[in-house]
Amino acid sequence: MKNIYIAFLIGFIFTSYAQESTIKWETNVEATAENEYTLLFKAKLKDGWHLYSQHLEEGGPLATEFTFEKAGVDYELIGTTKESETHSAYEEIFEMETAYFEHEAIFKQKIKTLAPNITNITISAAYQTCDDQACTFEPGELLEFSLSENGTQPNVSEKITVMSEKLSAALDLNIGNREKYLTSEDENSTEGKGLSTIFLLGFFGGLIALLTPCVFPMIPLTVSFFTKQSSSKKKGVSNALLYGFFITFIYLLLSLPFHFLDSLDPEILNSISTNVWLNIGFFVIFMMFAFSFFGYFEITLPHSWSDKMDSASDIGGIIGIFFMALTLAIVSFSCTGPILGSLLVGALSSDGGAMQLTFGMVGFGAALALPFTLFALFPNWLNNLPKSGGWLNTVKVVLGFLEVALALKFLSNADMVQHWGLLKREVFVGIWIVVFIGLSLYAFGKIKFPHDGPIQKLSLGRKLTGITSTVFSFYLISGLFFNTSLSLLSGFAPPKFYSIYETKTDCPLDLNCFKDFDEGLAYAKATNKPILLDFTGWACVNCRKMEENVWSNPEVYNELEKFVLISLYVDDRKELPKEEQFRFKKSNGKTKNIKTIGAKWATFQAINFETASQPFYVQLSPDLKLLNHPEKYTDTNSYLNWLKTGLTNLD
Repeated sequence: MKNIYIAFLIGFIFTSYAQESTIKWETNVEATAENEYTLLFKAKLKDGWHLYSQHLEEGGPLATEFTFEKAGVDYELIGTTKESETHSAYEEIFEMETAYFEHEAIFKQKIKTLAPNITNITISAAYQTCDDQACTFEPGELLEFSLSENGTQPNVSEKITVMSEKLSAALDLNIGNREKYLTSEDENSTEGKGLSTIFLLGFFGGLIALLTPCVFPMIPLTVSFFTKQSSSKKKGVSNALLYGFFITFIYLLLSLPFHFLDSLDPEILNSISTNVWLNIGFFVIFMMFAFSFFGYFEITLPHSWSDKMDSASDIGGIIGIFFMALTLAIVSFSCTGPILGSLLVGALSSDGGAMQLTFGMVGFGAALALPFTLFALFPNWLNNLPKSGGWLNTVKVVLGFLEVALALKFLSNADMVQHWGLLKREVFVGIWIVVFIGLSLYAFGKIKFPHDGPIQKLSLGRKLTGITSTVFSFYLISGLFFNTSLSLLSGFAPPKFYSIYETKTDCPLDLNCFKDFDEGLAYAKATNKPILLDFTGWACVNCRKMEENVWSNPEVYNELEKFVLISLYVDDRKELPKEEQFRFKKSNGKTKNIKTIGAKWATFQAINFETASQPFYVQLSPDLKLLNHPEKYTDTNSYLNWLKTGLTNLD
């Protein structure tokens, strides 16, 4: 399990280089008999990089995998995909021997055509490439083979043609007033507010991490080391300040790879946050973290990592202090990991993406570094520091309950995106009620976990936690049985229309809405009403907050009814009808398969409004002229004024 987790981190976090900079594919076709061909595909690797074999043991890096589209329909595979000779070496990070290619890899697959007049075959290649410092992961690069041509076809991605020019062109609207209203001024101001908020949330998360058994006992030990081992008090203080700086700097570094991801494809972070299997993976991981906090087992990074960092810290000087900070980050992972994971996923599913993650990480690191700096400046304060004890385990268990509640959000994301109907709103809220009643019982000492000792007297902290959790449980019960708004859960619980009971419509707040742009546009032209384009998502937290806290305002609701509401879900994984599926060629030359409803509307948003964030609201006249600048997540008054201004501009 440890190796799988490491591979996940490498492939997921360190995808920091463009794929075309590490590997290029060439394809060729050889006719071997009547209706039989050999497909040859060659991977040319950049110096220093290697590609993994198709045949690897579980628990290691991601093996190269090929998916043959329409195999068994247009053609059949003869045998398995053969590969050229590989190198073999033991990789410490995976703790296993791996097989890989250097410089070049050649693959061959024999096929026999079944369908008459077949001219092209498409293969989807998923692979991981690594060098000594980083790894990249390509989830599905398309390779094209032409059976009617001979010879090598270099730079495959440039040769792939766009399927259905008509469907592709239909996504690009002829919008009026583009230059007047499509500016970044409003986005920047909104983003600035979001960045300050995420920094404070990260800082708060860091303060919570300080109160865990992995971090708290290290404060006096580390500060004492700097003050006693240094040649002077001034030197000890400067070393402690440098130590605090490096802690913050290390968490900043963890966010940098996501800026490369964001620059490669502005839709990629949204795709990550709404991916069904990643959300299920996050659910499993967070449940594991929760049971770790409960004390049933401990999750740590490999001890060899911390041992090496600890040895490196003996070097002394600035380098030694840096490795001391890195050792803290690794050793405390079992407590800080779940908090950082929450920060990571929250940032991925929000407007700011990589930038918000950076600000959150800096806030987290700053809070974690703060006590080391303050106690170094004022060492007498150490005498007033609470002693380590059972209260630290209590903090961990409380965090465990919160992790369970948070884990359900990821499972809910997957459920709504796939329309499984497993976690409808009432089921979700019901499980949260059980979780927080359990937290109340724990706080009052009615239930215990493995590392809990005997409770002689309830502390003030336990009493406050128990009372708060009980009050919140009753609040949830009121929403479940008395249909109150549950505004505190906006963005976490499924929307009201995602219910086990029959609702008037499947639109927010029972408004009339369309979920297809062409249908909504036709209705707007027939009724001569303005259009409100609502780019939203099933797993979009801020979308739910806007609907349940802003749209529900009577004045806002009244203005919304004056528009033709078109809600386009960019994360909907439901497949389009076959005749509506096509391949879209992006401006950078790469192609994108438009197979799902979400892929269609996400591309539609990116083409026409050059953004990939949600919620994103656009006011259009029936003849497709912008009536106002697009709006994002905002407060009630600003949104109300924005709606009114658009209606005024229509007149």
